[in-house]
Amino acid sequence: MISLKRIYTTFGLFLIILILGVVGFTSWYTVDESEQAVILTFGKIDEGISQPGLHFKMPWPIQDVRKLSKETFSLQFGYKEENGEIVEEFPQDTKMITGDENIVLADLVVQWKITDPGKFLYNAEDPRNILYNATSASLRGVIGSSKIDDVLTSGKAEVEAKVRDMLTELLTDYNIGISILAVKLQDVELPNAEVRKAFTQVTDARETMNTKINEANKYLNKRKQEAEGEKDAIISMAEGDRTARIEKSIGDVAVFNALYNEYKKQPEITRKRLVLETIDQVLPNADVYILNDDGGTLKYLPIRPLEGNNPAPQTKATEQGGSDKK
Repeated sequence: MISLKRIYTTFGLFLIILILGVVGFTSWYTVDESEQAVILTFGKIDEGISQPGLHFKMPWPIQDVRKLSKETFSLQFGYKEENGEIVEEFPQDTKMITGDENIVLADLVVQWKITDPGKFLYNAEDPRNILYNATSASLRGVIGSSKIDDVLTSGKAEVEAKVRDMLTELLTDYNIGISILAVKLQDVELPNAEVRKAFTQVTDARETMNTKINEANKYLNKRKQEAEGEKDAIISMAEGDRTARIEKSIGDVAVFNALYNEYKKQPEITRKRLVLETIDQVLPNADVYILNDDGGTLKYLPIRPLEGNNPAPQTKATEQGGSDKK
């Protein structure tokens, strides 16, 4: 028969081994690269976040550890997507009224992550649901103050920015340890086919107008460039003509000065030479005859037939003749 003392001894050893096992297995923990952890001491969160690696702590139940993912999460507002396909839609969430009293259907994706695990775990019972409701409130607030044209066409980027700012402000007030990384509108459309068709026609007309305006501006710029080129060409030609005229005037002045110097030396000969050169320039095809009135038999000397053979006597005869006539 087993004695009572032996039973107590066996139970004590078992209890000691159990306590040592709990202490050994709960005094350390590891944090993966994709995780973040917080320590709870008697249920109260310690300050700081445990970084990836091996860590030691007080054994359970003195201290406990809570691990959360560091990944980026996607909130699908207005629909549910699995494996890249939409499996469910929530039109009651996406139907909204714009600032100019039109109805649109809008859904979006919110990229978010947990930046404070302690607040995420204990400041709210369901932080994901709070995020969804805050997203709905932000989107409805922005679309409710925007015009339908901006929401459906060129104003999507502005709507996304405003939703992100408003959502960030709400989550800061809620203090649930969530940070917003990006907001992206998915589909913004009109509620029925007839309205969509009418709006599409308006949009097409606006695009056509913008295309025509762009083409007109392109043609205007082209004509301006051509006009600028023609203006530069005319200015360049005028500058060249001015330079040529100045150079020609300088040359004419030099020629005149040279003639004047020769005229001062031999006035009569220079005068006759200038007269004959002027006649040759004005009447290049005229026949010039030099007459001699000394009473002899020879009344004229035919210069033209002799020019091709010996042009020198013409100058000599001209300079020595008694009188010149045409």
